[in-house]
Amino acid sequence: KSKNGSPGFRVDKVSDGSTACGFAWTWTSNNSFEGLRGTTFVELNSGNQIQYVREIPEPLYKPGDLIIEVLKAATADATPSSPPNYTSKTPKKANEIAKYLFNDVQGADPEEAMRFFDESIVYRDFNYEDVLNGKAEVKKFIGDFSFPGITFATQRFDDGVKATCFTWEVVIEGAPEGSAIKGISFYEIDTD
Repeated sequence: KSKNGSPGFRVDKVSDGSTACGFAWTWTSNNSFEGLRGTTFVELNSGNQIQYVREIPEPLYKPGDLIIEVLKAATADATPSSPPNYTSKTPKKANEIAKYLFNDVQGADPEEAMRFFDESIVYRDFNYEDVLNGKAEVKKFIGDFSFPGITFATQRFDDGVKATCFTWEVVIEGAPEGSAIKGISFYEIDTD
């Protein structure tokens, strides 16, 4: 926060990646007002220079469950596919857990994914006003976004151990090339 109450920028969480990392942030004002939040992903090249950045702030208008209805309408003619096969694993590093959940388990077995979430999880999606609290709310949220014709395709991961940031896009079956919705996520694990 700034000392005189003028607008400021607060870093809330930072992943511990070394070749790439991400951070969650909040705009602040008047020493107490919190504004927009966002997440930034930064990747370095072999010379430790920034080679890639993706930054996404929360939208001013939060569509909430309307986003589900829009996506369902866009995928109404999608053909259901068989759940992917996967081998159950128990990765320990944050980036490995995120890769496992999104690259291996997505669309296969909700219970396998849920075993990685703590009962007291706090989960924020920028399309919603309120955070999700607890495993039951997160399970319902994930289930609401699990239907034919939509895939969360990962793109870049940091190498974080205790926290990870990664980029993705929502691929909609039958949508024109280049029309995917881009996103970013920040996950933090309990290492105690």
